[in-house]
Amino acid sequence: MLGKLPIGGGSPISVQSMCSTDTRDVRATVNQARKLFSVGCEVVRIAVPDKEAAQRLKIIRQKLINIPLVADIHFNPSFALAAIDAGFDGLRINPGNIGSRTKITEVALAATEHGIPIRIGVNAGSLQKELISKYNGPTPIALAESAMTNVRLLEDCGFNNIKISIKSFDIPSTIEAYSILNNKIDYPFHSGITESGTLLSGSVRSGVGVGILIYLGFADTIRISLSADPVYEVISGVKILKSLGLKRRGVDIVSCPTCGRCHGDVIGIARRLEKKLLYISKDIRVAVMGCEVNGPGEASEANIGLALGKGCGLIFRKGKIIKKVPASSMETALMEEVDRLIKK
Repeated sequence: MLGKLPIGGGSPISVQSMCSTDTRDVRATVNQARKLFSVGCEVVRIAVPDKEAAQRLKIIRQKLINIPLVADIHFNPSFALAAIDAGFDGLRINPGNIGSRTKITEVALAATEHGIPIRIGVNAGSLQKELISKYNGPTPIALAESAMTNVRLLEDCGFNNIKISIKSFDIPSTIEAYSILNNKIDYPFHSGITESGTLLSGSVRSGVGVGILIYLGFADTIRISLSADPVYEVISGVKILKSLGLKRRGVDIVSCPTCGRCHGDVIGIARRLEKKLLYISKDIRVAVMGCEVNGPGEASEANIGLALGKGCGLIFRKGKIIKKVPASSMETALMEEVDRLIKK
C-alpha cells in the first residue's frame, strides 16, 4: 500500500511520475506534483539529493495530503528516516548503497513501524561494478542478481514490504531480467524503460517495452521515463493503459492519416483538439476524419466526430450524422458538441 493506493495483488496498474523540480523549492515542487495528479498521476516520486531537500519534505507532505508520495533516496540513510518522519508513503532506495547492515536495519525498522513499503530500484546504468565484471556488462542475469541481492538485504532485516524495479534502455534485456526475477520472487513490480529518450522516441520505446511487460504480467505500477515535461510521462502512461483496456480516463483522439481525398487540415484540427482536451479526465472518444466518404463509418465508435467535406463539415455521433456546418465554423461546432458531452 502506498497510502491508500494498493500495488500488486491483482490491483489496477497505477501510473507514476517524478517531479523534475528542485526539491528545495517547495512551491515549484508542490505545484508540479498537483499538475501531475491532475492529469492522472497516482504516485509522485520526489528526489532527496541533500540535507536541505530532506528538510523540506515535511512541508511538501503537508501541502500534498491527498497524493501518494515516494522519496527517492541514495547513499544517505538519514534522508530516508527524514522522509518517513515527514509522512511520505514510500521509499525508493537501493539497500546496497545505503551503507552498513546497521543502517539498512535502522531504515527497515522505521519503515516497518510506519507501514511504509520500500522499492528496490535496479538500473543498468548504476549496476554494481562486480556484477558488470562477473557477467561482462549489465546483462539480464546481472540485473536480476542485483535485485535479488538487495531483496535479501531487506529480508535479512525482517522486512518484506517490498516493490522491485529493473530498468534498462534495452527493451529485450529488461523483459528478460523481469522474466528471470519473476521465477524467483512474488513481490510487486514497478516497470518502465529507463532513459528512453525524448517525447517522441521515448513514448514509442516506452509504449513497446511497457506494453510487453504489462502483457506478460510484469507490471503492477509503471513510469514512462521521458526527457520532457513529466506531465507527458503521465499522459503517455495513461494512454498505454487505456489502449490495452486497463484504464478508462481521458480523451482519445481518433484521426485519419489523410490522403488525396482529404478536404482540409485534419492534422491541425486534431492537434489543436488534443491540446484543448489534454486535462479532461472524462472517458470519451473524439474523431477527426479527412473526408465524408468513409469518415463516419471508420470512426463509428466515437462519441463525437467531424468528417471534412468540400466546403463543409459533417458532425456525427456514434457514426450517425447529426448536422452539416460550413467549413469556416466546423472546428467550433465540433468543440461545442464536445463541451456539451463533457458537461453531461
